[in-house]
Amino acid sequence: MSLSRIPEPWRRALPGLLLVLAAILLLYGRTGLAMVEIWDRSGTFAHAFVVPPIALWLIWRRREDLARFEPRPMPWVLLPMALLGLGWLLGELVAVNAVTQLAFTAMLVLAVPLCLGWQVTRLIAFPLLFLFFSVPIGEFMLPVMMEWTANFTVAALRASGVPVYREGLSFVIPTGSWSVVEACSGVRYLIASVMVGTLFAYLNYRSLRRRLLFVAVAATLPILANWLRAYMIVMLGHLSNNSLATGVDHIIYGWLFFGVVMLVLFIIGMRWAEPDAPPAVPKPEARAPSSPGAVAAVVAALALLALPVLALQRMDAGTPPVISALQPPQLDSQGWRPDALSADEYKPHFENPRAEIQQRYRNAAGVSLGVYIAYYRHQDYASKLVSSNNVLVQPSSKLWRSTATGAATVQVGNVSLALRTVDMRDTRAEEEAAPTRLRAFQVYWVNGRWISSDVMAKVHGALSRLTGHGDDAAVLVVYAARSDQAEAQANAFLRDNLVLLEGWLQGVKASADARARRQSIS
Repeated sequence: MSLSRIPEPWRRALPGLLLVLAAILLLYGRTGLAMVEIWDRSGTFAHAFVVPPIALWLIWRRREDLARFEPRPMPWVLLPMALLGLGWLLGELVAVNAVTQLAFTAMLVLAVPLCLGWQVTRLIAFPLLFLFFSVPIGEFMLPVMMEWTANFTVAALRASGVPVYREGLSFVIPTGSWSVVEACSGVRYLIASVMVGTLFAYLNYRSLRRRLLFVAVAATLPILANWLRAYMIVMLGHLSNNSLATGVDHIIYGWLFFGVVMLVLFIIGMRWAEPDAPPAVPKPEARAPSSPGAVAAVVAALALLALPVLALQRMDAGTPPVISALQPPQLDSQGWRPDALSADEYKPHFENPRAEIQQRYRNAAGVSLGVYIAYYRHQDYASKLVSSNNVLVQPSSKLWRSTATGAATVQVGNVSLALRTVDMRDTRAEEEAAPTRLRAFQVYWVNGRWISSDVMAKVHGALSRLTGHGDDAAVLVVYAARSDQAEAQANAFLRDNLVLLEGWLQGVKASADARARRQSIS
């Protein structure tokens, strides 16, 4: 379509739309680049590279229908756009990619109704909403889907007459040991299937019922197919005495199986394909608002888009975080004296804290516990307390393997403190009759508040920073040899020392604040 063929109302409206889109890409470009980096490094989201081109193609194929409509800007869309800017700011304050990237994508989408109006937006609603498939979210499903895959695989093996000993996500059969890792969860199959299935339903069906039904099947089938795939791979390895499906070939088999399943789904789905809908006919409307009104909406949008970015720059303009080397808390007054760390001491995995310490303590009764504290301050995407990478046991760890997760409660005075728990065993001693087993207890400290929930830790961190109290936070991990007394020992330790540990953390914050003030003065 040449420029001369573009209707006059569109020639007036498109520059405003392009200006708003350019402002979003310029002001929030770091968020967009972060999305691309995730697409590039994570195979789970590699499909997102094709989402923007597909969305543009879907819009382009409706160009003749679009030309029949006259753009009518909707200034009230500035309100949800302002809320998205606030959401983006909050996401930046607590370094949550999912929040900032959803807000960024939603801003791009809302630019269309803001500048072109409701009828145009309605005509291309699917391509606009399809853009949300470019947001790399979904890894939160990993633990649940790994558990489901392990449950089905073990049940299917036992139903096939294969004896299985299971411990967490790992299990042993007569011919070897297997473990359900992240690549076995089926999350990448699920996300890719839902995206492709949604596109297929839009292109081939007209009725909402058929579209929703097909998307539901596209969301369910990959989960079932992944369970069957995992079972088949283990059985193939078992029956071949581990000569097949025990290396990279089992990943290849998995993708081939998934491809065949999706092909069959699309072949069956084509049987109920519906003809294309007739061209859209615009409804009679009042005259479009004047050009000055449209210009005012664009100018207001540019101002609103700039505010969150300027606010973040102002908050980040302070002195860089400085924390002196930490000394282990002194707990002698409660009868817990420092003890030596072993050469192969267990250590939780928390990335890039501003400071960390690890110490063992022993009481007069001979009870020995380990304590790990990672301290975070002035958090960003490279250094943040709550992250999917910050775990008590890494799934890929060659040293420790998680065997169970749970929760516990410790009564400290009148306060019930909720804790997360993880049971683990030493994988370096798998051949031993009694390998080392530990139970770890975890809780967050966020500016004077003890919290066990990831979400609440993020919320309180954002509120604390917004109110000018900083985002100082830490994780406290207490671990002991797993036994019937492990929880009682952790209870006793925390009951005796939680107040001292709270005071120690407050002292670290006060020291860092004082150092930052001195540096800002100098």
